[in-house]
Amino acid sequence: MTGEQPAMSTFPLAGRIAVVTGGNSGIGAACSLALAAAGADVALFCHELDEDAARVSTEVLQGGRRAASIRVDVGQEVDVEQGFDTVAERLGLPDILVNSAGLNMSGTTVADMAADAWNRMIRTDLTGCFLTSRRFVRGLREARRPGAIVNITSIHAFAMRAGGADYTAAKGGQTNLTRTMALETAALGITVNAIAPGMILTAMNQQAIEDPDHRAKLEKQIPLGRAGRAQEVGRLAAYLASPDTAYITGTTVTIDGGLSLLMGQGA
Repeated sequence: MTGEQPAMSTFPLAGRIAVVTGGNSGIGAACSLALAAAGADVALFCHELDEDAARVSTEVLQGGRRAASIRVDVGQEVDVEQGFDTVAERLGLPDILVNSAGLNMSGTTVADMAADAWNRMIRTDLTGCFLTSRRFVRGLREARRPGAIVNITSIHAFAMRAGGADYTAAKGGQTNLTRTMALETAALGITVNAIAPGMILTAMNQQAIEDPDHRAKLEKQIPLGRAGRAQEVGRLAAYLASPDTAYITGTTVTIDGGLSLLMGQGA
C-alpha cells in the first residue's frame, strides 16, 4: 500500500445516462456538454426544439456520446412523464438529473406583480424541479439503482433582491427541496445537491455580454473581479454527478467569485 489515491478516470461518467432540463441554452447547455465530455449520454429537455437544441445535440454526438433532444415543458406533469418515457426508449434509464430549466426574475415588486407572472415562475423553477425529480427517483427506485440529482439554484436563494420575489421564492424552495430529497433518497443511493451560481455570462445577463461598461461596473462588485462562465458551472455539475462525490448529499455549492460574501458590507 503506497497510500496514493487512484487517478480520476478520464471518463468518470462512462455508461451513465443524464437528463438535463433547459439543456439547450446557457448553464443547461454547458452542463449537457460537460456531462458528455465526462462520458455520459445526454437527453436535453427543451421548452422548444430550436437551433440551440440542435447545436448542443450535435456537439454531444460529435464527442462520441448519444444524444436526444425532447420537447418538454417541465411545469406540465404530462410533458415530464412523456419526456422520461422517451428517454427510456431512446437512451435507457437515466441515472443523472440536472435541473437547469428556469426563468429570470421579473424585476417587479410584489405589490405590482400579476398572479400569472408569479405562478409561471413557481411552475417552471420549482414545480418543474419537483416533477422531474419525482419521476427520476421513481425510475431508479424501481430498478434499485443509485444516481445523482443536481439542481441549479442561485445565490438569490439566500441573497434577496427587490423586484425578485418570484425568483427568490422559487430558488429558496428549490434549495429546501434539494435538502429534503437528500434525506428521502439517501437509502436508495441517490445523492441530491444544488449549485448556486452568481453572475454567469449567459442570456440572463445579456446586457453584461453586450455592454462592456455595464459588465465592468458589475464585476467591480465581485471579489475575484470577473463574471463566471457557464462552462465552469457545467464542470461542477459533472463533478457532483460523479463517483468522486458519492459521499456528498444535501449541500449547496456556491459558485459566484465570492460575491455573496459581501452581503451586509458597508452597513
